[in-house]
Amino acid sequence: MSRLTAEVGVDTGGTFTDVVCRLSDGRLLTMKLASTPANPAEAVLCAVRRLAAEHGVPAGAIRRFAHGTTVPTNAVLERKGAKIGLIATKGFRDVLELGRQLRQQLYDAVLKPQTPVFLAPGERRLEVGERVGAGGQVIEPLDEVEATAALDRLAAEGCEAVAVALLFSFLAPAHERRIAELAHARHPGLAISLSCEVDPAFREYERTAATAFDAYIKPVVERYLARLEAGLVEAGVAAPLQVMQSRGGLAASATARRRPVRLFLSGPAAGAVGAARVAREAGLGEIISVDIGGTSCDIALIGGGEPLIRPEGLIDGFAVRVPMVDVNAIGAGGGSIAWLDPAGGLRVGPQSAGADPGPAAYGRGGRQPTVTDASLLLGYLDPGYFAGGSLGLDAALARAAVERAIARPLGLSVEAAALGIHRVLNAGMAEGIRLVSIRQGYDPRRFALVPLGGGGALHAVALAQDLDIPQVLVPRHPGVLSAAGLLEAPIEHEVSQAFPRALAGLDLAPVKAVLAGLDAEAGRLMAGEAIAAGLARIQYFADVCYVGQSHHLEVPLHLDDPQPLRRLYGDFLATHDRVYGYAAEAPARLVNLRSVHRADMRGGGGTPPPPPSVSADPVPIGRRPILLPDPVGGVVAAVFRRERLGQGAVIAGPAIVEQADTTTLLPPGWRARVLVGGHLMLTPGDARMGAEP
Repeated sequence: MSRLTAEVGVDTGGTFTDVVCRLSDGRLLTMKLASTPANPAEAVLCAVRRLAAEHGVPAGAIRRFAHGTTVPTNAVLERKGAKIGLIATKGFRDVLELGRQLRQQLYDAVLKPQTPVFLAPGERRLEVGERVGAGGQVIEPLDEVEATAALDRLAAEGCEAVAVALLFSFLAPAHERRIAELAHARHPGLAISLSCEVDPAFREYERTAATAFDAYIKPVVERYLARLEAGLVEAGVAAPLQVMQSRGGLAASATARRRPVRLFLSGPAAGAVGAARVAREAGLGEIISVDIGGTSCDIALIGGGEPLIRPEGLIDGFAVRVPMVDVNAIGAGGGSIAWLDPAGGLRVGPQSAGADPGPAAYGRGGRQPTVTDASLLLGYLDPGYFAGGSLGLDAALARAAVERAIARPLGLSVEAAALGIHRVLNAGMAEGIRLVSIRQGYDPRRFALVPLGGGGALHAVALAQDLDIPQVLVPRHPGVLSAAGLLEAPIEHEVSQAFPRALAGLDLAPVKAVLAGLDAEAGRLMAGEAIAAGLARIQYFADVCYVGQSHHLEVPLHLDDPQPLRRLYGDFLATHDRVYGYAAEAPARLVNLRSVHRADMRGGGGTPPPPPSVSADPVPIGRRPILLPDPVGGVVAAVFRRERLGQGAVIAGPAIVEQADTTTLLPPGWRARVLVGGHLMLTPGDARMGAEP
């Protein structure tokens, strides 16, 4: 008899820690635990203990352990990162504060810094004598006396980490590496982040900011992952800890600690990976995922079965040049608070009631109306079965909150006010979808919508109708799909190098030489993950722009093409036309070269059993009145339990499908069919039901 093994994915959120355990016999176990913000590792270790106690999965049976964490992001949002210093080339100490001199808020009465000055205030930004030219030549050697004095001063001031960002170090990194050597020799406990390793590319402010963010979170991430690894070992988990990175791939804990800036938004990245897996199971290639939780809505576009990657992301409103899954996060969720602006206009969010006190219906002291309160008043939620019955809802408290704050001031009925709250929220989320689709040259009508999170399926059809999206695919377990995505993500390592060359007349030999060096570095990282040489899939990319253009686009580089550079130029023109709406046959240049190594980790958890066979005409557990936007109005909806719907079952709206982690709203004119794997495909009644694998 073969020994049972398990693969575990744990995604830590602000309110809940989601757990998915995939067993070698095909079973899939899911759990939601309350997060422990003071010590996020405690909730993760509690999950390991509960798997053993409640499901008979001993820690020693876990052969993979993948983790998505909010620790790096929260360290920035809460300003709880390390005290750091910054060392720059003489004359450039204020690059971090000057930024690009772009101002997002022009008319605020009280001006606030629009660059991340909090990372390293002026007194902790020091200069050293050295200079590298734009061609990579050393103009002035490093003044090691000044470098040593700067390190000593920052260490004496209590800095835990130092960011080093010297001019043109991405072309000649020797000076930065020498400062790191001096730091390790004199102050071995001081963490060092080098811009030539964190972000080896041109544009001085962006490179400096990314390096400063890396230093700011490095000690925090180091302590957290060390504590978690020690706890897992003590619990008996022999599997190495893998951590989700921003661009949707896993890395060993040791690698993640070296470049923690690449761990921002790892949870939303895992959600996009999980949505891509569900789409593949349903035979869909292009989808838009909408992850609606209690506080935020994370929207991602997935084409060709893979999430799109953007070259930089936003953390607390600051641009961080790190490759990330293209997720648009907006302040919209079940806990979003409805309020009236000074002109009497109805607004929803971005403020949230959170988990404590939460919506008014929770009965925990919350008095402000939220989206969850509106959903309850419209009949979409069963007050006795919310979160699987673990949390009762009080409709009277919800009604009082909506009436006091919205309905009475606007002269509306409570029900009309609740409908208005839903309309405003859905309009904001629809605009967020347009930002990741239409604004980037993609027609959302060519995509299917995949709702995730506890609130996704409740709003999905309304969003699809607004955007003319023809299909909505509700995953079997949408509330824990980010944790499931961790088990679908590949091990991935990306290495890049600046390569500023004109594309016209470029010899391919130096391109191949640089890529060979990048492959060697990525191969060493893969070897550290116990991935044998030859098992990784390798992709090459080039950052390309027009000559004289400041911003570049990432374009695949196909070395197997007979004329790879000619194809690269053609693909750049096509990408430029899609993103910006035009392309000109003008000279272009390379900016960076990139090698990405991926090792697929899917397929080790057995085949999940299909849902139980039922008739094609399932019986509802009850019916209840609901209120929909005009012209529909009030209708009576059939209520179904998700676990009782077997493969092939078809239901027609108006209907509500309830399960422990979400509620699916099906209006009149829409149908739902249970696909292989238990996923629900929602389509307009006269449309094809979608392909079944």
